Amino acid sequence: MATETRIALVTGASRGIGRSIATRLAKDGRHVVLVSRTEGPLSDLKSQIESAGGTASFKAVDISDPAAFAKAIEDVAAEFGRLDILVNNAGITKDGLLLRMSDEDWNAVIQTNLTSAFVAVRAAARAMMKNRFGRIVNISSTSGVVGNAGQANYAAAKSGLLGFSKSVARELGGKGITCNVIAPGFIETDMTAHLPQQVKEGLMQMIAVKRFGTSDDIAAAVSYVTSDEAGFLTGQTICVDGGMTMC
Repeated sequence: MATETRIALVTGASRGIGRSIATRLAKDGRHVVLVSRTEGPLSDLKSQIESAGGTASFKAVDISDPAAFAKAIEDVAAEFGRLDILVNNAGITKDGLLLRMSDEDWNAVIQTNLTSAFVAVRAAARAMMKNRFGRIVNISSTSGVVGNAGQANYAAAKSGLLGFSKSVARELGGKGITCNVIAPGFIETDMTAHLPQQVKEGLMQMIAVKRFGTSDDIAAAVSYVTSDEAGFLTGQTICVDGGMTMC
């Protein structure tokens, strides 16, 4: 590995959007550290990345366990002597109407989708500050921008990432570290595959480009905001949603 190779850590890398982000960053010449709960899919993705000429490693860790997650990030920074790019992508849904939502479902989504980003950024910031370079990307959702019925917990967590990222951008900008949000719209993933056809057709009418997005659309946006050329872009929320929200 060349000494100038950027080290990127991507959570939720085993499938969907996270997998595409990790694959794209590896294609961009980054060494990608793949993070998810289960080792098998991470090992498979590592092999695929290496077969395509990239480099990768992985950490199987539950990001809802703050101590274990923070240690994993600190271990990566210690192993490589740097951590240049952090993509907080992992997330869960536990949808339900507000009056029926349990405390457990609320807390689980907030912990995984919002608190884990705080834990990750806090753990990664020291290594980034030491090298005076960092690209932090928090994957939110258009649900966090405009809200969504039946997703009070998810929308709250994803909206929380917007304010959190702006605060991080202000605190760390002078150290060469940027922090931005990518807010995907309706993306073709395992999480949207179960939607009834009638619902999909209704959603399509709200999207200016008349198609659902792909995980590669999100990966392309992440590729730019994590690049060396994106040093003047920080504290921003970029809605990759086909013109659905025009945020």
